[in-house]
Amino acid sequence: MIPGADQTHTTRDPLNGLGRMFQHHFPSHQLVGIRRFIVEFLWFGLKEARACLFVGLFFLAIFIVPHAGAIGIPRYDLLLIIALTIQLGMICSGMETWDEAKTVALFHAVGFALEVFKTSGSIQSWSYPDFAYTKVLGVPLFAGFMYAAIGSYIIQAWRLLDLRIRHHPPYWMATALALAIYGNFFTNHYWGDYRWYIAACTLGLYARTTVIFTPYDRPRKMPLLLSFILIGFFIWLAENIGTLFGVWRYPNQVLGWNMVHLGKWSSWSLLVIMSFVIVAQLKHIKSRIHIPE
Repeated sequence: MIPGADQTHTTRDPLNGLGRMFQHHFPSHQLVGIRRFIVEFLWFGLKEARACLFVGLFFLAIFIVPHAGAIGIPRYDLLLIIALTIQLGMICSGMETWDEAKTVALFHAVGFALEVFKTSGSIQSWSYPDFAYTKVLGVPLFAGFMYAAIGSYIIQAWRLLDLRIRHHPPYWMATALALAIYGNFFTNHYWGDYRWYIAACTLGLYARTTVIFTPYDRPRKMPLLLSFILIGFFIWLAENIGTLFGVWRYPNQVLGWNMVHLGKWSSWSLLVIMSFVIVAQLKHIKSRIHIPE
């Protein structure tokens, strides 16, 4: 148990009824063996799906909004309206607090700045080919919400799975690593790509760090690095879906869709680490992180 951590499953922030149901379970000593595995696996899947609410609704919009837009509104502008509506709905329903929404907004700003750089004329790592009234410097404003969705997922998963962290590195080290990760996305076009050196530093920094989560009524644990890799993989899958629907394109997809390069998986995993560092600054989350002295 982390020193100072509350051992009860209390609701720390406003949640809707479904969220409260996910957080509170009566201990069941009758569940053993394969039955316990199935129950915990199902509850873990349900909680993960609930944590992905923003992501799921946003990608559903990508699927159903026509390429040409609707009711006279271009597709990118409609996606922005939908993303804002989802975000406002989560705040009004109590699924996110205003402090958490501010953190999600920071993700939007950080992601949008990266998008502007990556799509600029001298870089052109990818592009947004469609017209939109809400394009700024060639990037539609909805693009920032794709990064904000990562932050939203981490915040929701933290609450629903009652996450705790053991042996987290000192915050100044984690922050320095996050800045190096973000900076490399820009400097790799000029000074070389130091992604794998940063990944090696990440491995050393988080080697002992474990995440404790509660899928049903008993806490389980896994290496935090493994969770970063798994989340990065699912983001890479989502990126393939986004490019398949032509929301954005890489240079090798202009003449026809191709799978996003597998190397992007490592980039997304590193971005998840940066996102985690930002979320960890929230007061109610920082209290659940154990840093050894």
